[in-house]
Amino acid sequence: MQLDRALNAYLRHVTIERGLSEHSIAAYRRDLNGYLDWLAEQEVSETGEITPAVVAAFIADRSAADPPPAATSLARLQSSVRGWHRFLAREGIEQDDPTGRLRPPKTPRRLPKALTIEQVERLLGAPSPEDPLGIRDRALLELLYATGARVSEAVSLDVDDLAYGDVLRLRGKGDKERIVPVGSYARAAVDAYLTRVRPQLAAKGRATARLFLGARGAPLSRQSAWLVIRAAAEHAEITSEVSPHTLRHSFATHLLQGGADVRVVQELLGHASVATTQIYTHVSVDTLRDIYITSHPRAR
Repeated sequence: MQLDRALNAYLRHVTIERGLSEHSIAAYRRDLNGYLDWLAEQEVSETGEITPAVVAAFIADRSAADPPPAATSLARLQSSVRGWHRFLAREGIEQDDPTGRLRPPKTPRRLPKALTIEQVERLLGAPSPEDPLGIRDRALLELLYATGARVSEAVSLDVDDLAYGDVLRLRGKGDKERIVPVGSYARAAVDAYLTRVRPQLAAKGRATARLFLGARGAPLSRQSAWLVIRAAAEHAEITSEVSPHTLRHSFATHLLQGGADVRVVQELLGHASVATTQIYTHVSVDTLRDIYITSHPRAR
């Protein structure tokens, strides 16, 4: 099959059958377009011409780039290429998968960056309670920290997703749903936003069921939510980097430090594997070590 046709078939597959997010699909498209451009330079025009040696040469070429790519970027690129070729073999478009023996590069295991509880409190208190958008921002920040939701999950919430009282329905990767508790602080902040601010914002735009709205009444975007977090961090004078995932990392870390079971945290975060969640246990080891040193009579 011609390369462009094969790529379009795969992108339709991940969009319709796997239900991946627009962000994930854009990443696949970006990686694989780069792969196809490289194949074109090698005068490869059809999928049947791609051999394990061709794939290995592509990975070697990308690894030798100046400056060299980060291990995580190279691993993601390999994953995209492998997923495409597996799809072609599974669908019978090609007989063999040339990436069968391709091994992902080892990536350094980075501990997620979490804020302290005091920093979180400053961050949550940063938006102005006198400003309508400040009330909205406080509701968004409180909800992110209370539930561990991804930013994409938070901005995709509908008002009806709050109809469960003290729990919330989240739609995660692959459109999988999970129910998570909502603490009293977050619920109060969201209720204040719903009664005092959202009706005003909704009147400015077209009717939408989305919970969080922008200044003009349209659904709040991921980029706008990121700006809310960054502005709150600056106002709170937090000097460490605060990313869209920071409150999610802090949520998991603080739960484990408080004694929560790792499998409970896995369920709350929506991780398919507990191994993904266990990276947070390494953060909590620091707390355990401090307690041990100060409490055990022969620790020092």
